[in-house]
Amino acid sequence: MNLKHNMITLRKFLFAGAVACLFATSCTTPKDITYMQGFENGDTQAVRVDSRLTVQPDDRLSICVSSKDAELANIFHLMVSQRQIGQAGASSSNTMTSSYVVGPNGEINFPQLGRIKVEGLTRQQMATMIEGEIIGRGLLKDAIVTVEFMNATIAVLGDVATPGEYTIDRDNLNILQALSKAGDLTITGDRKNVLVVREEGGKEIAYRLDLTNTAELMQSPAYYLRQNDIIYVEPNNYKKRTATNNANTVLTPSFWLSVASFITTISVLIFK
Repeated sequence: MNLKHNMITLRKFLFAGAVACLFATSCTTPKDITYMQGFENGDTQAVRVDSRLTVQPDDRLSICVSSKDAELANIFHLMVSQRQIGQAGASSSNTMTSSYVVGPNGEINFPQLGRIKVEGLTRQQMATMIEGEIIGRGLLKDAIVTVEFMNATIAVLGDVATPGEYTIDRDNLNILQALSKAGDLTITGDRKNVLVVREEGGKEIAYRLDLTNTAELMQSPAYYLRQNDIIYVEPNNYKKRTATNNANTVLTPSFWLSVASFITTISVLIFK
């Protein structure tokens, strides 16, 4: 009687152990998933100093000069020849544009002002400088200049819902806002080791961000993004280890189901 009872107990123990292993390997702890942990209602956290976009070589800029006298303002806009196709054949016409590409030396060639250095300036600083030059040279007394970035983008790669290239539509775009553009990290994305690659001074610099650590995240030089930044979200360790050709390692549910089935079968054969 005792032997039979012990056999039943042993079978239950073996099966329960296999099931426990299955759950232990298939569950991820919440502390690896939750963003900005410890940042509770009413808490405050210092954020890295304001970081507005600055002009870089190869940026395409929209620069518009406006005035009460529209005809005088038009002399500061480029004339571009466009081809129009009509019934009588091809003809050319001129159109106004305000698009400028920053050269490798950080300069643009602006109408009436010539070559001006704009690299390293914010939009506001650049607009103020051009206004000052136009008014200071007596070219237009009430000039108003607006500057916008036309090709400022970031790339988001890796374990996110929708990887791709996204437009920077504001100054001070932070890493969390950028990831939201890509549909957020997947459940297997590593929130503690997000990589941001940035070009600075002709070199690529890597920044590692922990999205679960509020203070560290908001003080990182890569918290606010710049044009041409590349964001890469690595898969977590569980996904890395299960990404094999046959997808059947010690961390996969199918492996432990096989173990549980094997143990149950053996116990039945031995103790039947």
